[in-house]
Amino acid sequence: IFELSDVNAPCLTYTDLTNGSAHLTELDSKALEQEIPPDEKQAMLPGEETCIETKLYWRRFSVLAVFSFYSLVNAFQWIQYSIITNIFTHFYNVSSDKIDWLSIVYMVAYVPLIFPATWLLDKKGLKLTALMGAGLNCVGAWVKCASVRPDLFGVTMTGQIICSIAQVFILGLPSKIASVWFGPKEVSTACATAVLGNQLGTAIGFLLPPVLVPNTVEDIELMGHNISVMFYWTAVVSTALFILTVIVMKDRPSLPPSQAQAVLPDCAPEDYSYRQSIINLFKNKPFILLLISYGIMTGSFYSVSTLLNQMIMACYKNQELNAGRIGLTLVVAGMVGSIICGLWLDHTKTYKMTTLMVYILSFIGMLVFTFTLDLNNIYLVFFTAGVLGFFMTGYLPLGFEFGVEITYPESEGTSSGLLNAFAQIFGIIFTLIQGRLTTDYNPLAGNLFLCVWIFLGIFLTALIKSELKRNNVNMGTNHRNLQAVSPILSIYLREIFYFPVLSPERSASS
Repeated sequence: IFELSDVNAPCLTYTDLTNGSAHLTELDSKALEQEIPPDEKQAMLPGEETCIETKLYWRRFSVLAVFSFYSLVNAFQWIQYSIITNIFTHFYNVSSDKIDWLSIVYMVAYVPLIFPATWLLDKKGLKLTALMGAGLNCVGAWVKCASVRPDLFGVTMTGQIICSIAQVFILGLPSKIASVWFGPKEVSTACATAVLGNQLGTAIGFLLPPVLVPNTVEDIELMGHNISVMFYWTAVVSTALFILTVIVMKDRPSLPPSQAQAVLPDCAPEDYSYRQSIINLFKNKPFILLLISYGIMTGSFYSVSTLLNQMIMACYKNQELNAGRIGLTLVVAGMVGSIICGLWLDHTKTYKMTTLMVYILSFIGMLVFTFTLDLNNIYLVFFTAGVLGFFMTGYLPLGFEFGVEITYPESEGTSSGLLNAFAQIFGIIFTLIQGRLTTDYNPLAGNLFLCVWIFLGIFLTALIKSELKRNNVNMGTNHRNLQAVSPILSIYLREIFYFPVLSPERSASS
């Protein structure tokens, strides 16, 4: 394949060079932008004529399911306090901002720990990282069981800190699991499904705590009993999922699932530098823009989720159950959006256009939610929260997959980890500022603050240069009949057709 100086010019390909003749075919540049369905059975290594067999294993679904479920429990533990803030403030006799910190601690712990966590994923593999996440999640859940007493707020905070550390070993895995275990035609859907587990946990965290722990202000012992039931069931489920993680998880399948994985080493080479990988990512300008825009959108989602109870209670008195149901609506709609976006990406590979459109629609959804929140119509809030969640939560897997595409062949875990780190940083800032605006003024002021930032994120997303490096590898290795042209024929063709031709070495690498 020749590289043209004019990117809009037609591309010429050549075949049948073995007999001294060349047949040139002109391909329309727009046709080249369409996905060429990759062959999942074999892959060519650069510079080699031998084929490496690829294979999809049924085990990949078990790996995905186990990860999704323990990610679900971790997300449940993140939001289980915030959605019934008024109940926990009464039980522990603390202010609402301290209950907010039970959610914020997830974001605070992630930022400094993401670098050792992604180093562990790159150097030690998927299984050990998954065991760390599931194991710490289990330990944190059991610590909370010992905190059900009004004077033991410090113990429940300790358990939540342990769970927040577990989250560091969880959030960066969806794109890694999808890339290592799933084929090119299903990788985006697999990533969306892995993210879906975390979203489902948030949805259940909105739904169950108001049901399991009703607001029994007059009976503090009954309140403690209900909290204890919620904590113990969480611990039992976390333990079962840790055991399943030990049994099911593997670093990678015996044979790679795609061409993009086939050309990567099975493990980090001896000269691999994690520090250099981080430097490479921060030198990637499109990825920097994605870091900021992803951080804004996901940080806004974290802030809205954390403060939802306070926003609803400020506008609608004694509506704890409906606050949880509105949160459930927001996240379930987002789960549907995630799956639809994943299927759409697998089919079209239009990463930038899809990301930009979802970002714009999220901004519109946030505006509608903001100005309809205090219209004294709780059913309208259900609808607007669903629209907001469909696009805002549906954006999460888009950012992961887009990041992997524009940073390939850097580690998926490293790029995803950095995206999550920026999301946590923005989440901390947004939650603290929106919480103060909501408390000192009203929910409208806090939501307008988020709208301004999401509007800025639209422009940042529009500036991202879309270069789908991973997809290009999957497309390029499918053309096994193309051979490097000889130097003499290169000169001959250049003189006739007046376009620059790659050297044999560069042509082979391309």
